[in-house]
Amino acid sequence: MVEVTFYRDGRARLSRFFASGHVEIPQTSSDEYSLVCAAISAILQAARAGLEEHAKIDTGATMESGNLDVRIPEGDRDDAAVIAIMATAELAIAQIARQYPQHAHATRATQTG
Repeated sequence: MVEVTFYRDGRARLSRFFASGHVEIPQTSSDEYSLVCAAISAILQAARAGLEEHAKIDTGATMESGNLDVRIPEGDRDDAAVIAIMATAELAIAQIARQYPQHAHATRATQTG
């Protein structure tokens, strides 16, 4: 199961996303498993690249096996490009989670601190 949480700050601006987990691929794997994992990874990596290369912000991204953490500095959260990139990623992940609830889960949370 892949879990992706999109965080909003106290002003309801998207401020972070955190993804963890893997889609477990059984011996009798179907393409569905690979599709879900690859789609989520591609969306989140594209969002990270867009934020860093297009919007020119330092996301302070950390990536370890099965985890990706991307944070938006407070001063960049009102930038139109940042808003579009983050909202698009959130929308795309939510759609995948609705289509494949046995493999992916998307949540929203309020970021504290």
